[in-house]
Amino acid sequence: MLGEPSIAATLNAAAPPTPVFRRSAPQTATAGDPDAEIAQAVGTNLRRLRTQHQLSLDALSRLSGVSRAMLGQVELGRSVPSITVLYKVARALEVPVTSFLGAQREPGNVVLRAAETRVELSARGQVSTRALFAAHQPTRTEFFELRLARLAEERLAACPPGTRANLVVVHGSITVAVGDEEYTLATGDAIQFTADAAHRFRNLADSDALLYLVKTFPRAEG
Repeated sequence: MLGEPSIAATLNAAAPPTPVFRRSAPQTATAGDPDAEIAQAVGTNLRRLRTQHQLSLDALSRLSGVSRAMLGQVELGRSVPSITVLYKVARALEVPVTSFLGAQREPGNVVLRAAETRVELSARGQVSTRALFAAHQPTRTEFFELRLARLAEERLAACPPGTRANLVVVHGSITVAVGDEEYTLATGDAIQFTADAAHRFRNLADSDALLYLVKTFPRAEG
């Protein structure tokens, strides 16, 4: 039974007189590998598109039918996905497959007006999250403003391996739980932690808490 070629094979190989495609698993990209540049471009574009659609890796996995682990490896530039995988993800994001392949220009200066930034509310309306970065441009750093109502809690899924987070409490008193560890922070306190484990923030006070969260994703290898 015929299968699809990897995206690297499609882009790098000259078309033979009689194409013969072999079923293959997604390829692993390593430094010095000619596929590494493709892997990095696909990974950067996948993260950009996922961020634009405000989807977590878990949510995109459910929509596309591609495992969360595979999506994470692709975003980090560690795996070159097959055409089939890219098609599933493209269909879930409602974008053409070619959206993953084009190189993005270096972003210029971007002003985010307060009235134009989008605020997301939790299901109960107790936590508001405002993105303070240009979601339409590729970036390794994401910056958020979080407001937690009294006694509210925000639970966040694990990020890709190697992701670091910095959190500062502008005002309020909260607990930060990372895996099995828990820390109490007051106004002016900050914490840096590895965000590749599930983490949560809980407001301990009877008034709103204001936090700023910065997440830095690992650089794609290659």
